[in-house]
Amino acid sequence: MRTLLITGPGGSGRTTVAAATAFAAAREGTRTLLLGAGPEDALGPVLGGADLPGLTLRRVDADAGFRADLAALQERAGGALDLLGASRLVPEETGPLPGAEELAVLRALRDAAASEDAYDLLVVDLPAAPRALALLALPEELRRVLRRLLPPERQAARALRPVLGRLAGVPMPAEWIYETAARLDLQLAAVQALLADRGTAVRLVAEPGPAGADALRTAALGVALRGLRLDAVVANRVLPESEAAGWLAGPVAQQRKTLDEWREEHTVHPVAHLGRDPRGADDLAALAAPVAPAVTGPVRWPVTDRIAEDGVLVWHLPLPGARRDSLDLVRRGDELTVTAGPFRRVVPLPSALRRCTVDGAALREGELRIRFRPDPELWPRTR
Repeated sequence: MRTLLITGPGGSGRTTVAAATAFAAAREGTRTLLLGAGPEDALGPVLGGADLPGLTLRRVDADAGFRADLAALQERAGGALDLLGASRLVPEETGPLPGAEELAVLRALRDAAASEDAYDLLVVDLPAAPRALALLALPEELRRVLRRLLPPERQAARALRPVLGRLAGVPMPAEWIYETAARLDLQLAAVQALLADRGTAVRLVAEPGPAGADALRTAALGVALRGLRLDAVVANRVLPESEAAGWLAGPVAQQRKTLDEWREEHTVHPVAHLGRDPRGADDLAALAAPVAPAVTGPVRWPVTDRIAEDGVLVWHLPLPGARRDSLDLVRRGDELTVTAGPFRRVVPLPSALRRCTVDGAALREGELRIRFRPDPELWPRTR
């Protein structure tokens, strides 16, 4: 199954484009699942009750997911709660906590990928770009936190907990923590695998103009830093050239200038302005949104060997739109923290680079090139 993640700046019409994309794919005979990941049911009004064979609409229900998680958590931690004399919460008496919606979206992605229903394409209507990129970063970040707090080697001590419990005279409630962490890690790994899959791509929606150009540049940088594949840019609400007269001449020229700049860096699909908010099957068909992309290879950050020429290994990180004054690198052990604009990512070093020291970095043609010099104390010696 291919997966298309659609996001963009707030107010760019990304929900309409997501609906039009899924609608166009279903019309071509592609079995399509359209997943609404926003806090409100915005897809329903856009579809306008359109019923198309091969198109299934599903909405993330963060409230129901939170209640199910709360009930499961209290069931697993029942012994500890009883020991502490804590009264259990009724799921219906509380609402979702901050972060519950993001976890619900991740669960929906995992369930859609593992669904027994036969879908060829999953189209996800994500929130606005800054929030969407933070959401897509969660699986990797949470797995890293779990490994730091509950490293796998420490789980070998679980066999001693029953003995410790008898010696202390009270049950040891830590067992369920490790079991829950292991279960969560598996779920996050499934979502992470979906995002890294060669059939997964991100499509950015923006309205051509100065504000849209700035927001698109930032979003594309965040997509690149996360190692996600940017499929294309959908230029939404493009005014017709035939209307370039009177007061519309300025906006049309501005859009044309922005589109020319975007085409130098991205694959751009213009979507026409209908003069109204699109609603229903006829309007979605009139938008003629591009269908899903072909499956290609994943994004790679290659390491080139320049030891013979310069005595260094060079790690290439594609970061289109990055600026030198907003870049920062910090190495801690076998990890490298990369900050680019408002985004930050902690990435593990490739095995060869772990035996090196950072020798410098340069940003050239939208690519960050980090030089590593082999550490004589760690680098394998040749005879």
